[in-house]
Amino acid sequence: MKGLFDDQEREFRESAKPLAARMRPRSLDEFIGQAHFLGPGKLLRRMLQADRISSVIFYGPPGTGKTSLAQLIAANTRSQFAQLNAAASGVKELRAALDAARRRLEGSGERTVLFIDELHRFNKSQQDVLLPDVEEGVVSLVGATTQNPFFSLVSPLVSRSQIFEFKSVPAAEIRSVLQRALKDSERGLGEHRIQADDEALDFLADICDGDVRRALTALEIAALSIAGSGQTLDLAVAQESIQKKAIQYDADGDEHYDAASALIKSMRGSDPDAAIYWLARMLEAGEDPRFLARRIVIAAAEDVGNADPQALVLANAAAQATEFIGLPECRIPLAQAVTYIATAPKSNASYAAVNAAMEDIRTKRIIPVPKHLKDAHYGGAKQLGHGEGYQYAHNSEAGWVDQDYLGVDRTYYEPVDRGFEAEIRRRLAKIAERRGGAEG
Repeated sequence: MKGLFDDQEREFRESAKPLAARMRPRSLDEFIGQAHFLGPGKLLRRMLQADRISSVIFYGPPGTGKTSLAQLIAANTRSQFAQLNAAASGVKELRAALDAARRRLEGSGERTVLFIDELHRFNKSQQDVLLPDVEEGVVSLVGATTQNPFFSLVSPLVSRSQIFEFKSVPAAEIRSVLQRALKDSERGLGEHRIQADDEALDFLADICDGDVRRALTALEIAALSIAGSGQTLDLAVAQESIQKKAIQYDADGDEHYDAASALIKSMRGSDPDAAIYWLARMLEAGEDPRFLARRIVIAAAEDVGNADPQALVLANAAAQATEFIGLPECRIPLAQAVTYIATAPKSNASYAAVNAAMEDIRTKRIIPVPKHLKDAHYGGAKQLGHGEGYQYAHNSEAGWVDQDYLGVDRTYYEPVDRGFEAEIRRRLAKIAERRGGAEG
């Protein structure tokens, strides 16, 4: 009798699961994506087939199969499989799992695979608890995280683990899962006999940005909304099931820094279309526009510099406008500044100059201020000889005098032959010519 009730409870639990959970792969053949490390002959597939899982960290965006692959390991390993979620577990639960694994190993020789979902949610001290048992092989750790492990995990744990980076699943593979879910009567939506247009499936596979879970959730909403009506799941139904697209973006993690890097490098590389895309993506994801304004100002000075001095003026004006008007209108001056910087002539000569000078200050003997350049506007300065011999440039008809302003011969600023900096280069060449003539 008890067995009957157990079966019924399992059936109820299974039916209550969302489609994405029901359609989790039951074998490596059903698993999609991640062919770069799970394809035939690849490292992780060989480890799984040989049941030789060492400590591994699965890192990547949501919906790419990290938990599904951990469950496949659980189903196929001869080791004991234990599971924790770092968001709901503390040191007490972690120590209990590790102690049980140690007793199991010492008592029967059986090893334990410990899966910790959302591993990045453990703080440093909690992660440190894992180290001795991972080091000694008491447990084989399988950690799943959406955060870059080199930032979110302690270095000793990273160094003891093999890292596998999960990538967004290609749209074609997501589409195949959607088709399978529509036909599968046991786990999917097959019992509803729903017909779906190719256009609708293509839309769902593409709009979900490589997240299989999100695509299956949208399919389930769309399918159940028309179940029994005889209506075809067309593009309009698919679009309605999505409502507003959720953008994968972590304001404190990889996505923030990677998108900012792409924006800056696109401006530096003179690609206004790419720069506008990364600006729009960050704004749409909720990035602080003041952060973007600061990066744009820096790019104007660092990458355009004196090749077009107007770039810094415009970038600074966009930053002030951002503070003044806020979202959503501030996207307009930000876009103006981004496209201007992207299409402006480029020079990092002034940026390179200050870096070189600061390096000399850090590593070489400090140059004293020459006496003729020292402040002479206080009592006693003349007695010390400060300012003696200084020549006021404006007293010269040319507005320039041959005078030493550093005390040693060093060159830091080397303007390029692009944009306005080409004119600066000509001016410096003229000054050098005059200096040579004066010395002669």
